[in-house]
Amino acid sequence: MSEPLLTVADSLKDRARAALGSRNLILVGLMGAGKSSVGRIVASQLAIPFIDSDHEIERVSRMTITELFAAYGEEEFRALETRVMKRLLKSGPRVVSTGGGAFINERTRRHIKKGGLSVWLKADLDVLWDRVNKRDTRPLLKTENPKQTLESLMNARYPIYAQADLTVLSRDVRKEIMADEVLKAVIEAQKESAAS
Repeated sequence: MSEPLLTVADSLKDRARAALGSRNLILVGLMGAGKSSVGRIVASQLAIPFIDSDHEIERVSRMTITELFAAYGEEEFRALETRVMKRLLKSGPRVVSTGGGAFINERTRRHIKKGGLSVWLKADLDVLWDRVNKRDTRPLLKTENPKQTLESLMNARYPIYAQADLTVLSRDVRKEIMADEVLKAVIEAQKESAAS
């Protein structure tokens, strides 16, 4: 009996898994970029654990992100986020989805850079707005003009997100397509580093 041929999808997963090695894959970007939904698919395809850092923060603090912001303010929340990210990135490989502000914090960004391969899921304002205005669970968008707030966050944060190792354009396509593009970016990054 002959061996079954590898499908393109299997080949993509296997090549991406080999390219990642024992490193973590850390997804960064603004709220609504697809870090959690795409991250779950990527982790499943790579057969490694997926962790949403916001859920981990809520688990260890026994409070929601909104409650943490209200009770302690953003500065204390960011300090907790840094500690949680440092712990999460100590071992790997795993796919880690970060909160929108995690990569903006310099200390957290250093842990991310040291802890694996960072991928910025970059989306334009209309894509983000379409995704985030359906839920009111975003503490930073509880303002008089949330769309303007989102645009201001983009302007402030995009130059910092651009420091991520890789950038993948998040747009209005199926999450599986986005996940494949993340896998392809990991493979390309490995090829480039091997060539240099």
